[in-house]
Amino acid sequence: MAKSPPDGYTLIMATVGTHAINGSLYKKLPYDPVKDFTPIALVASAPVAVVVNPAQPYKSIGDLVSAANASPGKVSFGSAGSGTPGHLTGEMFAASAGVKLQHVPYKGSAPAVTDLLGGQIPMMFDPLQSVIANVRAGKLRALAISSTKRSPLLPDVPTLAEAGLKGFESTAWWAVFAPAGLPADVTAKLKAEVEKIARSDAFREKLGNLGVAPVTDAVNLADFQKAEIVKWGKAVKDSGAQVD
Repeated sequence: MAKSPPDGYTLIMATVGTHAINGSLYKKLPYDPVKDFTPIALVASAPVAVVVNPAQPYKSIGDLVSAANASPGKVSFGSAGSGTPGHLTGEMFAASAGVKLQHVPYKGSAPAVTDLLGGQIPMMFDPLQSVIANVRAGKLRALAISSTKRSPLLPDVPTLAEAGLKGFESTAWWAVFAPAGLPADVTAKLKAEVEKIARSDAFREKLGNLGVAPVTDAVNLADFQKAEIVKWGKAVKDSGAQVD
């Protein structure tokens, strides 16, 4: 897609992974997340949820931090894999809380959730849409979410900032990009149309059932991406995650 003509007919629904994390995570990428693309519009985001097996004694983030402090490096958490938003949010959480956790990477969210439900791992950091059904069913307990605002789907679940980690924020997100060099008038037209869709009732209703929120505020995607690259890049560096 990055090598396609910048004519406005080839677009990509990019993710926090492809356009903020991968540049730091992979030693070599076949594309440059910034130079090879024209940013169009940010369309949706989802917080990462901190979830535990209900059999675990953790009822709050405070309980979790206390347990991690009592046994440094012994409390483990699962994720969908090294360098995923869940893994890196877990690393950011540990750094912010001043604790050491043991990361258990899986090959995808589904096998990690399966082991969490089965009690093989005590907790997990995973984007909300992947665990919301099990939380609603009472099969998992959500301790907090990583966005700045509570989710309307789980209004009783605090944000990590509310739970004591001041200023904490990390979200998975989706945005539309075109190849580099897209003419300004075409960029403006696509931006207007994409943002119109993101603000529509139909889009909000579809995403709301999944635990994903549409982005309806005016956001400069280029500036947002640059800030996200810095934030996630630090998390990758601090975690030591690397993919060949």
